[in-house]
Amino acid sequence: MVRQPAVCGQFYTHDPDRLRLELRAMVPQGETVRAIGVIAPHAGYVYSGKVAGLVYGAVKVPDAVLVVCPTHTGLGAPAALAPAGDWLTPLGPVPVNGRLSRLILKEVPGMREDAAAHRMEHSVEVQLPFLQFRNPKVTIAALCLGLQDYPTLAAIGAGIARAIAAYGGEVLIVASSDMNHYESADVARAKDALALAEIAALNPEGLLRVCRNQGITMCGAVAASVMLVAAKALGATSSRLLAYTSSGEVNGDLDRVVAYAAVTVC
Repeated sequence: MVRQPAVCGQFYTHDPDRLRLELRAMVPQGETVRAIGVIAPHAGYVYSGKVAGLVYGAVKVPDAVLVVCPTHTGLGAPAALAPAGDWLTPLGPVPVNGRLSRLILKEVPGMREDAAAHRMEHSVEVQLPFLQFRNPKVTIAALCLGLQDYPTLAAIGAGIARAIAAYGGEVLIVASSDMNHYESADVARAKDALALAEIAALNPEGLLRVCRNQGITMCGAVAASVMLVAAKALGATSSRLLAYTSSGEVNGDLDRVVAYAAVTVC
């Protein structure tokens, strides 16, 4: 599979030189930590790029990264792994890590290779220029989820942990997610505080429960829950909220926002 960009020119610029300049401005340079997982937003860079940049500037980006995303399109298998090949961005191709992907297929129940789920889905794609900027040698495995029930997601997270352990090298797990959608900034902040408390407690089941019970429209809650299950199995003991903001801080509309958070899990 050669996966062509689906939202280049919309969510981020198609011009490679301009993209590098924007990434340089969004990703701070400084001390980094070795994280097991992160939560990074996936909106247009004008809205969430600085928040994503804080995540990627704070952690070491190894040569192998697993990006877990929700489905916004509803296409493809409910647990869809990107097939072998390259993902293209203005900065060049990002190869699929074949060995890691094969281990995920082996260890994760119900996993299928499926290009259709990824073809128009933006929430992996927007992470890739950040990963390339931090590590030009990066390779990925990409998993798109259309599932909601916790037992199935917990089994996926446990399988991912087994696959990463068998891989034997360092792997960063990126959960691609925005936070609450289309309510006022004050309501979003109050709701998201409940979700972020469960993330801080490394409680994946609690995260799904509070999002469901409180109507928190965190689109990648399933991706974050899978990441937390896997990260805990791989030894994670803490999380850190680096930033929280919303689209209203950019466009001035605080009555109807999409919110964004940057989280590391170590």
